Amino acid sequence: MPPRFSIPALIGTALCLLLLCACAVWAAPSATAPHLTVQLVVPPTQIYSGQNFSAGLYFKLDRGWHVYWVNAGDSGEPPSVKWTLPPGVTAGPLQFPAPKRLPLGPLMDFGYDNEVLFPIAMHVAPDFKPSGPDTTLAAKVNWLVCREVCIPGKAQLSVDRAALAQPPAVDSVNADDAQLLERFKDRLPQPLPAGDSAKFRATANGFELSIQTGHEEKSAAFFPFDQSVLTNAAAQPVTPLKDGVSIALTKDENLRTAPDQLNGVLALDNGRAYEIHARPGVLASASVETSNSLVRIVVLAFIGGVILNLMPCVFPVLFIKGLALVQSSGEERRKLRMHGVVYTLGILVSFWVIVGALLALRGAGHNLGWGFQFQSPTFDALIAMLLFFLGLSLAGQFEIGLTLTSAGSSLAVKSGYTGSFFTGVLAVIVATPCTAPFMGAAIGYALSNSPMVGFAVFTALALGLAAPYLLLTLNPAWTRLLPRPGAWMEILKQAVSIPIFATVIWLVWVFTQTAGVSALVNLLAAFLLLAIAGWILGHWPAKAGSTIAAASVLVLAVALPVMAVRKGPERFDLAVVGMKRARWEPFTPELVAKYRSQGRPVFIDFTASWCLSCQVNERVVLNREDVQKRLQNSGVALLRADWTRHDETIAQTLASLGRNGVPTYALYPADPQAPPVLLPEVLTPDAVFQALDGIKPVSARATTGL
Repeated sequence: MPPRFSIPALIGTALCLLLLCACAVWAAPSATAPHLTVQLVVPPTQIYSGQNFSAGLYFKLDRGWHVYWVNAGDSGEPPSVKWTLPPGVTAGPLQFPAPKRLPLGPLMDFGYDNEVLFPIAMHVAPDFKPSGPDTTLAAKVNWLVCREVCIPGKAQLSVDRAALAQPPAVDSVNADDAQLLERFKDRLPQPLPAGDSAKFRATANGFELSIQTGHEEKSAAFFPFDQSVLTNAAAQPVTPLKDGVSIALTKDENLRTAPDQLNGVLALDNGRAYEIHARPGVLASASVETSNSLVRIVVLAFIGGVILNLMPCVFPVLFIKGLALVQSSGEERRKLRMHGVVYTLGILVSFWVIVGALLALRGAGHNLGWGFQFQSPTFDALIAMLLFFLGLSLAGQFEIGLTLTSAGSSLAVKSGYTGSFFTGVLAVIVATPCTAPFMGAAIGYALSNSPMVGFAVFTALALGLAAPYLLLTLNPAWTRLLPRPGAWMEILKQAVSIPIFATVIWLVWVFTQTAGVSALVNLLAAFLLLAIAGWILGHWPAKAGSTIAAASVLVLAVALPVMAVRKGPERFDLAVVGMKRARWEPFTPELVAKYRSQGRPVFIDFTASWCLSCQVNERVVLNREDVQKRLQNSGVALLRADWTRHDETIAQTLASLGRNGVPTYALYPADPQAPPVLLPEVLTPDAVFQALDGIKPVSARATTGL
């Protein structure tokens, strides 16, 4: 007959088992939890009076999961511990090793993956009295472990150690705990050595942190102790100095006044880390190195401006200016030179207006970049109408006179100095959709530094754009190579309208991308009204009545596309169609993080419909069969960041790459800790192949679905 148990006996047995389980958990030095194992590390096997020793809290994490530093970054919280210790035994705070930057979508966390040990200083008082042969060191530990999701955890850990009233003749240690503590002992940040120094100065977007270590540093990262001082996710461009390093830091958007100190941890190569408390000021070596960097960037900007003359978006204006140069080749040298100077002044003023607007808008919290005005469909429509009206005049429909038509488009073709000035303005307007080689890095540098640096870089860019025509006018003897004025000039003038109308077609396409097909009908109707206005001016030139009638038609023409844009019609997104055909996916930071967590590299095409360089690169390089095949075989995820209309996420991602315009091409390795590789603005198949050669091959499982 089986034994019989009463209900009270069963309940008592269950309570005893639960108590035993609870005691077992409390007595355990380690615990396994979701995605990690945590262990209390206590090397000494004996606790005695007057003793000082180091303990530690060790975390072993699953792949891709992390715990947090003392400043967790954009989200999270660091581990914490609450001790239960015998009288006379005290524990210091957790000590945090130098962390890593852990990107998570558009955010940035500071913490640790794989494994980490937090050291703890322990002290036993001289009057320590053992209450028995053994004593227990117990800790209640809390943590937050995260990947795409975060899971809070806790455990109660403890170790038993022999308790002695007097120090033993020989200290005894637990070998495993001692080895674990030894392996991590050099990972704690150290005080900045005597003789080294750290200073910072305020910049337009944040701070320049300069650290003097006595020798050149190739890499560095700064982790602030204080929250809400820096934008955690922003890139930290590093400039090696002869005796240290300089780091560009982006301030938090809500920070209104510069702090008295920048407190944090500086992580250098070879695992070195220092705790720094930087005061305002500039190291002498940093100022010299910054000056050298500025000179290099200014030179690059000038070269980029010169090359910008060769970009297809500037060709129509060069036709106009070339025609004006032929017409003025017979003028005296002084006047010819003045035309060049005034043309250059038009370019300079336009660039200064653009950089002033960019810096002002960025100061107000907007994240804008080169060519930002083409993200406005209203601007696209007005420029298209301006060039269309100009093309009608060049084609011979009407002559530019001293009437209403002398404003707007006519300013660029007038024969006097006004025409030279506004030709420079028009050159800048149509040049902004392009980013020539060397321009990307220069513009990014300009907009991430002080206003003075920004104006210096943009001035060099403007001078580069103006240089070819300016040099020709400053050397009048070269104009002898040009043909003599004659009847052929009227034919040439009409021929110049062809590239003007070609540019209008492109602007219409850009307008359609930003405003939609419904708005396109209004823009085409506006072109019809412009043609009517031109016919009126051509049939009754220089008449008050015709001028008023033409002005009325022009006002109606401008109103049509503007009203259509305000209605916000549904957009016909040709870019999406292209992405489907070319197997490109729309860019999101979450998608980048997802693919990299799966072990796949990511190639991002930062583009815009209004960027002619982007369209050329896509059609000539990215859509080539051999390039597409190589991308597919490499297992690279293809993402397209379409900046045709302003997108703050794309703007922030560009800023984190040190760029402020398109085209930009970035290849993110599969390793989330590896920095992205930037490809040149003028893309070639070899540039793509070389970038792909530098990444590790992807497993077949990771490429599934490409």
